[in-house]
Amino acid sequence: MISAHSGDFVWRAGGALALYAERGYDVQIVCLSYGERGESQGLWRQEGMTLEAAKDARRAEAEAAAAALGASISFLDLGDYPLRVDDAGLNRIVEAMRAVQPEVLLTHVSSDPYNRDHNAAHEATLLARQVAQAAGHDPATSPIGAPQVLQFEPHQPEQCGFVPNLLLDITSVFDKKRKAMECMGAQSHLLSYYTDLGLRRGVQAVRNGGAKSIVQAEAYQRVFPIVGEVLQ
Repeated sequence: MISAHSGDFVWRAGGALALYAERGYDVQIVCLSYGERGESQGLWRQEGMTLEAAKDARRAEAEAAAAALGASISFLDLGDYPLRVDDAGLNRIVEAMRAVQPEVLLTHVSSDPYNRDHNAAHEATLLARQVAQAAGHDPATSPIGAPQVLQFEPHQPEQCGFVPNLLLDITSVFDKKRKAMECMGAQSHLLSYYTDLGLRRGVQAVRNGGAKSIVQAEAYQRVFPIVGEVLQ
């Protein structure tokens, strides 16, 4: 999972992360920034807040949220608003991909007009995936395969060209996602929004052939085609 800011992974994909951690997968989150400037509204209302204090608080929140989901987390501290992924930052993402050998990558949509940091994270993910596949890049490490890239749902999908082609049932782990969301005090105003969004996606999942027991779901859009032997 490549997350532009330290909170994005919780709201958009916390259910998926918890679900796969529960299934025994090694779930790893890379936060490109802490979201210290632009995504810490609650912190900057506090008297005497500084950039370093905001980073510390956001890191603590994200670590607690990752633990609630059963995931590992790391931070590149590239700064936000704007997020700039330089060559050194890109190489760190490539190194992480080669170390983990991911089966699936989760990240942002390609075009979010409200938050260009998300676009930068998407581009960095695809570029790092490309470099990590190259046989001639750092022969001391092994190239990755061709992991699917799934874009998680942006805050305003209709403005981002987001057309989900996967509705993931997260009902069984929603309690873990809620605990993770409750860790994000700097953005606590988003908890009800993403709870309600999950309910709406759950209704849609049932309508699209899912089990009637589905209550909470997350929406994803694949970047690459899937390969199979049947039409489904």
